[in-house]
Amino acid sequence: MPKMKTHRGLAKRLKRTGSGKLKRGSAYTSHMFSNKSQDQKRKLRKGGLVSKGDQRRIAQLITHI
Repeated sequence: MPKMKTHRGLAKRLKRTGSGKLKRGSAYTSHMFSNKSQDQKRKLRKGGLVSKGDQRRIAQLITHI
């Protein structure tokens, strides 16, 4: 059985924190900003962490981050 390759598209969207958790950006930040409130846009600047349930699943796709 060959080794699993890193999913490059996903690897470019995530960073690993010092404690080993996965950091991600917020969704809904690419366009249509005139329809969003200033408060919403401010909160979207911050990233977030990948949820615990998804973290195990995603770890198989990105082994080398």
